[in-house]
This record gives sequence, structure tokens and C-alpha cells, in this order.
Amino acid sequence: MEVDRLWRAYDELLAEVDAGGFGPAPQGQLSAEQIVAHLAANDELMVEATEAVLAGAPYAYYDLETIHRPQVDALVAECGGLDGLVALLRATSQKLCTLAARLGPAAETPVDTHLREGFDLVVDGSLPWGRTLDLHTRVHLPKHLAQLRMLRGAG
Repeated sequence: MEVDRLWRAYDELLAEVDAGGFGPAPQGQLSAEQIVAHLAANDELMVEATEAVLAGAPYAYYDLETIHRPQVDALVAECGGLDGLVALLRATSQKLCTLAARLGPAAETPVDTHLREGFDLVVDGSLPWGRTLDLHTRVHLPKHLAQLRMLRGAG
């Protein structure tokens, strides 16, 4: 589990959000606000799973890639738009990275994991929690960073 790489992935993503200038999302795609809301909500689930692993409790992790748009929109409204969402994402990502740094050997704890990243990655079974966090770092965050860059280019 490369915690420094996780911190850097969030730093890069948050720098992109801070750059702003996002255009509208193409039909059927998430807006910048919805992407940040999705990431913050997913972080909260990953924090819960990491806390459970650290406590030695069983946990199942379900990626929010298939979260319903109304739930994402409700979080956008609750946070008052992009500024509030960015503050939330900063808090959730910091908490996740801090907890991940405490994992040590517990990173090998198997967690029932269900996640889907398009057609490229599908996990539906037990996976060491540190491996799930690595997939988040190497696949999930870069995917959404690329979406944000695309939206900024459309702005």
C-alpha cells in the first residue's frame, strides 16, 4: 500500500478542481460537481471500510460507481455546489489517507469488495484492503481526474 502515492493522487485531483473553469458535461456524463460529490461519498465508504479493518471487524465495500444520479445531485445541493464539495473532498481524502497510513500489516486483511471501473476493471469478491486502496489510487482517481480535465478543456 503506497500511501504517499494516494496523497499525491488526491493532490493532483484537487489541484485540477481548484483550477476551475469547467464546462458543461456531455450528455450522460457527470458534471465537475457530480464527480467531486461521487469521490467524497466514495471516500466516506472507504473510510468506513478502513476503520473496520483497523478494528478487526468484518466489512464489505461496494464502489459507488453505480450510485444513482439523484443521490449525487442531493449531495451537490447539500454542499451548496463545487466549493462546499471541494471542502468535503479535502476532509474525506485527508481522513482516508491518514487511516491508510495506519494500516501496516492490516492492509492484507481480505475485504469483500465489489467495484466496477467501466469495462476495464471488475472486482466481485474478497481482496486485500490495501489492494483495493491501490486500485483506487491507480485506476479510480486517475479516471475522474481525466474526466475533470476533459470538462475543464470544454470550459
